[in-house]
Amino acid sequence: MNKKDKGPAPLKPQPKSEPRMTRMAAAGGISVIGGSIPRPSASSAQSAAEKSCPKNKNLGLSSITPTLRKLLTTLSSLPDQASRRNYIDCHPRVVCPAIVEQIADAVREDVRVDVIRAMALSEVAVVIAEELHDDESVARALRAKGNVLWVKGQCKRAVRLLERAVGLFQKAGNWSEVGRTLSTSIQPLALLGEYERALSAAGRAGEIFKQTGEDLRLARLEINIANVLHRRGHLADALARYERAYKQLLPYKDTEGIGVALHNMAVCLISLNDFHRAVETYETAQKFCQQHGMPLLVDQANYNIAHLHYLRGDYGRALEILRRTRETWRDNSDTYHWALCNLDESEIYLELNLIEEGEELAREAARQFEQQNLSYESMKALTNVAIAISRNGDASGALKCFAQARRKAIAEKNPVWPRLIDLYRALVLLDQGQLSKTQRLATTALNFFSSYPLPGKAATCHLLLARVGLQAGNLKDAHRNCSMALEQLRNLDAPMMVYQARLVTGQVQEAEGNFEAAHNSYQAARLALERLRSSLRGEEIKIAFMKDRQEVYERLIQLCLLRLPDPGAAEEAFLYMEEAKSRSLRELLFSRLRAFSSSDSESEEFGPRLRDLRQELNWYYGRIEAEQWSRETIRPEKIQWLQAEARIRENEFQHVLREHSLNVVDRRLEISSTLTTEKIRDALQDETTLVEYFRVRDRLVATAFSRGGLQIFPLCLWSRVKHSLRSLRFQLSRVRLHLKTSVLSERSFLQATQAYLKDLYEEVVAPLRRSLQGCHLIFVPHDILHGLPFHALYDGTHYLIDSFTISYAPSASIYTLCHARQANNSGPSLILGVPDAQTPHILDEVQSVAAAVPWRELFVGSEASLDVLKKKGPESRVVHIATHGYFRQDNPLFSGIRLGDSYLNLYDLYRLHLPVQLLTLSGCSTGLNAVAGGDELLGLIRGLLYAGAQSLIVTLWDVADSSTAKLMERFYRLMQQHGKARALQAAMLEIREEYPHPYYWAPFVLIGKVFSQ
Repeated sequence: MNKKDKGPAPLKPQPKSEPRMTRMAAAGGISVIGGSIPRPSASSAQSAAEKSCPKNKNLGLSSITPTLRKLLTTLSSLPDQASRRNYIDCHPRVVCPAIVEQIADAVREDVRVDVIRAMALSEVAVVIAEELHDDESVARALRAKGNVLWVKGQCKRAVRLLERAVGLFQKAGNWSEVGRTLSTSIQPLALLGEYERALSAAGRAGEIFKQTGEDLRLARLEINIANVLHRRGHLADALARYERAYKQLLPYKDTEGIGVALHNMAVCLISLNDFHRAVETYETAQKFCQQHGMPLLVDQANYNIAHLHYLRGDYGRALEILRRTRETWRDNSDTYHWALCNLDESEIYLELNLIEEGEELAREAARQFEQQNLSYESMKALTNVAIAISRNGDASGALKCFAQARRKAIAEKNPVWPRLIDLYRALVLLDQGQLSKTQRLATTALNFFSSYPLPGKAATCHLLLARVGLQAGNLKDAHRNCSMALEQLRNLDAPMMVYQARLVTGQVQEAEGNFEAAHNSYQAARLALERLRSSLRGEEIKIAFMKDRQEVYERLIQLCLLRLPDPGAAEEAFLYMEEAKSRSLRELLFSRLRAFSSSDSESEEFGPRLRDLRQELNWYYGRIEAEQWSRETIRPEKIQWLQAEARIRENEFQHVLREHSLNVVDRRLEISSTLTTEKIRDALQDETTLVEYFRVRDRLVATAFSRGGLQIFPLCLWSRVKHSLRSLRFQLSRVRLHLKTSVLSERSFLQATQAYLKDLYEEVVAPLRRSLQGCHLIFVPHDILHGLPFHALYDGTHYLIDSFTISYAPSASIYTLCHARQANNSGPSLILGVPDAQTPHILDEVQSVAAAVPWRELFVGSEASLDVLKKKGPESRVVHIATHGYFRQDNPLFSGIRLGDSYLNLYDLYRLHLPVQLLTLSGCSTGLNAVAGGDELLGLIRGLLYAGAQSLIVTLWDVADSSTAKLMERFYRLMQQHGKARALQAAMLEIREEYPHPYYWAPFVLIGKVFSQ
């Protein structure tokens, strides 16, 4: 959903907190529910109590002889029907009813542990039973195979086999086995949406068990009936049945039944938002299952614990557990639970703003469920697809997808889901400005959820209605709904909902003019957001999470502006700016936590695949470049194919790193790394002013910070800055396109560029010009301003660089960290150059730079390799790299530079150690970044700072080869006497005499530490 600047940020209904049913195959017919959207599953094993029950003649695996164990191992290893029949022909003694019964018992045990082995044994049982021509033996074999099939997600096939088994047991007059088989059929029928048939089977089984006096099986039957009720949304009734079954099973010491009942009770408690009891019950269930050797039930408990972590805002822990359980179920060919993990992960990724990844997983889950004919689960996956579509701004497509999901929900006769989908539809309509339709849907949903024990859903309805009231100007109604939402959330552990509620409440209070109350609400929202963010693992996830969550900081800064000229207001606003800017990068530098360390990258699980992908990408990048620079006819279709193949590997590379990041935890990141104003002031030299910009809704704000004090300035409309900067970029691109013409003598090019530089000067510098004290300026840009050459801004007579030395920083805290960073005080200047026919002056550049520095090591062409940078860089004082740079707007994390033997991108820089005083990348666009949520810079600057460099020189656009070579020679020659900032200023002024247009002298920016301590 498109959230632009149209009032409050959209709410997201707390996603499907009704748990999912997970499964274990059942001969006795009980099922496990779990996950974010409940769904029962059958337990495979006969309980210990049932084994000792006089009515039951089956043998468990605990009682099998070594001879039988060896036989089962042999039978399970037979790969196909032909080999099975051949074995039976050669060993006719296995063709007997007792062997079929023993194999069926083994299947019931193995389906909890090894689904592949269980399937093989069930196939053997069917072959032997058919040789016997004995109805009961065939029925046992078919039931065993049906159990395995529905665990594997093949419910239709399972139901057909179970129905055949029921008929054969009836024909044989074995009513106890009829009841057991009917009980087993309940779960696959429910998964197929055949609820009436499932309840009919339950009723028949119950009557049989009453007649035969099998109380244990009646208790286990209660669990399966409760699963059907749970699936249909009757949560309180389901919980009552689970609790009754648990009490009835205790005297029998039925370990599996007790474990399943505990598990399903916990799932119900999550649905009913009783998180405290849910945690206690899950921990009891998990411990119980571990003690009694039920590993798949442990996995299912872990799976649901993952969802509990998600609901409580611990996204990193949830994703980590889901990854482990998904791998277990994938290895066991359990497509049902594998699909459930995909569904849950998609939900979490959507919450984290990883929209593309979330949609991909949701579509994959929908495909998997459709293949298994599971309409209920596919409906939920389709809902997630619709959410992803809406988040990408396609309201029409989202509403169509929601309508399709809602039809499925109605067909399932589930009362909860149609209303939940209505809430999602209402969010889309609210963003479209359709207030009356939104209000109608939200009110109807509220009436329903108020009568259900689902306070989280009711709170979402109230918040949606509060937003409607806010946009309609009905503040009294909005205030009332906010209060009711907060009351509903008071006893819930749901930090994302609390964040949303506090934010909307603050917006209503601000609209009412109650600024103090609004400030308190925004502070509460900020703290809730901090709590959520502190649990995230991996910087990609952290960056994405903050994408649409800057509003609380903007609102707090806006309230500070209303308090001016209160001197404390400016400092408070500055700290909010810092807290919201480049947070993930700051934490990387603050903690030195590696995205993946050298040792980690060599790990058995991830290292080999990462290395293979990196080598494959180098090959594709080389082929793409060769095709683009070919002197023969350029083949666009070949280039497109190579780029598509490279993107596939880039996506996999990022996926592997994201999975790995879930294992990396550093508790220091739970502490804010925003530095105090005192520490930042201490890092500022005399005669230095730090100017930091921030966007507050539709306006630009700036602070001027020096040792003499801190001031804040509301500036122009953001739209004006965007327009002027876009026009400036167009003028610079005109120069690049005309490099081989007489552009140097064309004053019209220079005058047009100066006009936009003057407009930008008037908008972002002139209002605070008198506060720019001293002779050095440090600019901390925001958003698109990271691409603005502030040093080239023009007042009509002079450029800013004429009056000041100028440097840049991603944030004031990052500048302070760079200023305090240790670097090599001695060592050579490592100079790498990769010239080619397109950039012949690179060789002149590196040779002139080498001549300008006292101690140098020069490597050119193929010798300028990644290995040289790894070995020589850590001991160098300065690193200068002259080569082709390329900025990837489509995937900025793969922006890079070409070395003599490979391509160096952000991920490679994360693995380098370069504690140098200065690192220069003089190639094209090496300083360009994509600016993500939270003003995070995604590009080479991020990796270079992380690698350890104190300061950087990079470029904001594609540079001219010859003028760059001359500027770099002058810079390094002057740096020995004047330091980095003054040397760069002097080099620019000198080159400007020969190349007056800013295109030639202004692309270079100095970032990080400038002065010696």
